[in-house]
Amino acid sequence: MAYVPHTAAEREEMLARAGVESVDDLFAVVPEACRFPGLDLPRPLSEMEVLQELRELAGRNVDVESHPCFLGAGAYHHFVPSVVDFVISRSEFYTSYTPYQPEISQGTLQAIFEYQSMMCDLTGMDVSNASHYDGATAMAEAAVMSVHVGRGRRRRIVVSSLVNPQYRETLRTYAQGMDLAIDEIGRTPADAAEAVDDETACLIVQTPDFTGRVLDLAGIADAVHAKGALLVVVCNPISLGLLRPPAAYGADIALGEGQPLGNGLNYGGPYLGFFACRQEHVRRMAGRLVGQTVDAEGRRGYVLTLTTREQHIRREKATSNICTNQGLNALAAATYMAAMGKGGLQQVASLCYHKAHYAAAEIGLLDAYYVDPAVPFFNEFVVRCPKPVEALNEDLFESFGIIGGYDLGADYSEYRDHMLLCVTEMNTRQEIDGLVEALEAIAL
Repeated sequence: MAYVPHTAAEREEMLARAGVESVDDLFAVVPEACRFPGLDLPRPLSEMEVLQELRELAGRNVDVESHPCFLGAGAYHHFVPSVVDFVISRSEFYTSYTPYQPEISQGTLQAIFEYQSMMCDLTGMDVSNASHYDGATAMAEAAVMSVHVGRGRRRRIVVSSLVNPQYRETLRTYAQGMDLAIDEIGRTPADAAEAVDDETACLIVQTPDFTGRVLDLAGIADAVHAKGALLVVVCNPISLGLLRPPAAYGADIALGEGQPLGNGLNYGGPYLGFFACRQEHVRRMAGRLVGQTVDAEGRRGYVLTLTTREQHIRREKATSNICTNQGLNALAAATYMAAMGKGGLQQVASLCYHKAHYAAAEIGLLDAYYVDPAVPFFNEFVVRCPKPVEALNEDLFESFGIIGGYDLGADYSEYRDHMLLCVTEMNTRQEIDGLVEALEAIAL
């Protein structure tokens, strides 16, 4: 049935108000030769023909379901339980927006509350917000929040040079016009911590770092706090199923990309940035925070407890200009964590760890490649290659149908001809053995 929003009488009234007699008169200013230009379009297709053509186009794509993938560097191929897509496909969730009226938004508010609660359990932090756009913007917001905690007196941000390069680029973009000094320093947390001074708002480190190394952050928080600064830790949420949480080594803010938690790769997005901090800094946190309460009749209910953004309070009082969050992606993460549970997440992390170490050991046996056996890592590791990584990746795909690793030389000159390989629970032993054989075959 056609949807006609206006009656004939209403259209006549609007034309009269506009001072014209017909709709055509509204386009009188458009030259007549330009009103109905000829369009060189192909013949119309039936629905069946359109679907067939779209399937043919989709078949040209290279995807991680049909090709072994060893590419990570911030976006990861993990198993997504069917329940995740089922929940986020429910119309009451995928069409919902900001829950301004709690009395009709209890489902959305509870989902956010559950997400926040599980993120606190995962990171060990006191409070979590309802997510940012992605891990990069979450890190930038952490830097801004650190400046606010210091009441604007500290305008320097020290960030480890082995934090994700794209995150650092986003941080610099955020800092434009804010009179902040961004200093990228050091290859170890200790090097970066030594650079913290009385002008520093925070130190940002990542573990596992961009090269996959698991860092020892013992004592770093004490050194940073002694200078009056905050410690911000970027982390992989799956790794927290096996490694110590950021709170355990004194982090003030923990953040990262939540994509591994039930969100597919999806051509680069949308993703979600998780963000958690200590209770004492909650009022400086950007985004929204859902709380649990009771109504006048004593029934459990959920409300927006803190929304320190410009849409809710005076602009000059806002902590951020972010006016929404990746709610549907946060729901996917909450569903994933609930479905997996503590044991399931630990099992996924363990599979990633052991499969990656098996791959590293096997590649390390190849004469033409080198993997440093002394470097601790979670599921990503660096391989020194006998020729440019770009050429290796091309050979891997063209000859073996394998999606290779990340070219570290694109971001770090000292890592020229070094490949960052990633292994998750989705990589079978046969795929790993196939990668090893392919690397050996194309080494010359």
